[in-house]
Amino acid sequence: MPRSATVKRLLGQHGRTYADEAGIRLRNTPAPLYRLLTLCVLLSVRIKADIAVAAARELSAAGMRTPQAMLKASWQDRVDALGRAHYRRYDESTATALGNGAEFLLDRYRGDLRRLREEAGGDPERVRGLLREFPRIGPVGADIFSREAQGLWPELRPAFDARARRAAAGLGLPDTPEGLAGLVADDDLPRLAAALVRVGLAK
Repeated sequence: MPRSATVKRLLGQHGRTYADEAGIRLRNTPAPLYRLLTLCVLLSVRIKADIAVAAARELSAAGMRTPQAMLKASWQDRVDALGRAHYRRYDESTATALGNGAEFLLDRYRGDLRRLREEAGGDPERVRGLLREFPRIGPVGADIFSREAQGLWPELRPAFDARARRAAAGLGLPDTPEGLAGLVADDDLPRLAAALVRVGLAK
């Protein structure tokens, strides 16, 4: 199958970002960026992606869309929201991490991840390093944030982590971020990255 056909099929069948699935309309403003960070926290443990996405939706439905609201909610409120999404086993530790992360974001960046971006000075590795200072955000969580946010923050492009690159290689596509970036317009980079990860997880 020609590469163009493979990419078209990928985007058509699997090209929904995790942020979109979680109901997050990504914009370069504090609340959507915080909701993306929350989603990355939820996806950073060994749990099915659809459960993590459902948990992000539950937290949002409960009003926890900003760090201020996350802190205002009680620890039990957070646990209960995660429980409604069947986010078991990690619910208590994640509820703690979300509270501590919200406090850290308010203290360090006054609640605005755009200040983290400014501090990174256009260096994508610095962005990922600063993200890893948040509770529960390790290399995986930082990679997820970069994949999803590259449509907003051009300095993150092209963001295709190891899982996406392995899936690409298995489909006969380039296995480097630069090679994959040449297959789609910049606006479709997050969708292609998400599609490759979904295919990799399915396998």
